[in-house]
Amino acid sequence: MVEVLLLVGIVVALFVGFNIGGSTTGPAFGPAVGSDAISKTGAAALMAVFFFVGAWTIGRRVVDTLGTELVTDPGVFTIESSIVVLFFIGGALFVGNYFGVPASTSMTAVGAIAGLGVAAGELDWAVMGEIAIWWIVAPIVGFWTSGMIGRYLYPRINRWVAIVSTPGPLLEFDRSGLVPRPKPGPNTTRRELTGAIVVVAIGCLMAFSSGTSNIANAIAPLVGVGVDIDVLILLGCAAVAVGAFTIARRTLDTLGNDITDLPLTAAIIVAIVSSVIVVGLSAIGIPASFVIIATTSIVGLGWGRATRTATLADVARGERSPNVSVGALAAEEPGEDAPPIGEEPEDAMPSASDLFDPATTGRVIVMQNVVPILSTAGAYVTFTLLFRIW
Repeated sequence: MVEVLLLVGIVVALFVGFNIGGSTTGPAFGPAVGSDAISKTGAAALMAVFFFVGAWTIGRRVVDTLGTELVTDPGVFTIESSIVVLFFIGGALFVGNYFGVPASTSMTAVGAIAGLGVAAGELDWAVMGEIAIWWIVAPIVGFWTSGMIGRYLYPRINRWVAIVSTPGPLLEFDRSGLVPRPKPGPNTTRRELTGAIVVVAIGCLMAFSSGTSNIANAIAPLVGVGVDIDVLILLGCAAVAVGAFTIARRTLDTLGNDITDLPLTAAIIVAIVSSVIVVGLSAIGIPASFVIIATTSIVGLGWGRATRTATLADVARGERSPNVSVGALAAEEPGEDAPPIGEEPEDAMPSASDLFDPATTGRVIVMQNVVPILSTAGAYVTFTLLFRIW
């Protein structure tokens, strides 16, 4: 009977890993995919590699501590309770992935464990309160930092970086030798290639960070009941890779295209802001919800650019003319499409609808709050009923 339950637990853990791959690949590589710096397949491959590196190195430390920080008695983690916790983590994440909205794995996992802790009377409220406060503060910081950059600094940064997407592929492969070698596309500029490398490298850093924290969300309960950690890390990372290559395509579309059309300059800003906040939280021991931080940074940058106004200094320098929108410019030249965001003339005032989709933004914000609530409430109600029966 124990062997059957253990097998069920491993299957549920793999299901959680699958959904982690689906929910975290978008925030890590959505800006790179949205700016055409890398394909969805390439993003999935890099996600799988760097997630594994993070999980195999620093991740095992998080696995060892996750089951002891939120609950005062680690004995509440039995095979049966671990299966239930993993079920709610995976089920809630699947709901978010199904709707194409990346949910926070850390929030969902902590919520499920907190539900168990409250039902058993073993939750450490001080630890939970500290984590919750940072989960509120960090996305606000990400939104306003990106928003202020978009509103006041984006035109200047765009001139400094001067990354303009050129027609054609960013990279091509020279297949004349035994091993295909990548080379710049026929129209790729040095600045464009450098910017693409930077934004992809930051995505790899975020994938590594995801591995250091999120692998614990899939396997920590089973490690607590005696399953070998190395075997579980390998299985969990394999499941994450499958999720990255399959269901993650929906979240890549949402974060890379639907919320806001990101040129490379904007993608780099979002990635840097998100990475700095995530690394800062990890340094002080807070499980970072980089899904939420990256999403609010994207929304903040789009909002900041949409509400940007021309200043007298801008007009005096001839850089901007007041009250001119992308739509108005397009209307003056019928038959021509408006220029891509970030490549518009310096005197163009982008409108809100050009920069981010409020409907998609609302769907993302709602779902990213609903998914952890489903996990927490479901786990609490279930364990309350089970404890009464037991």
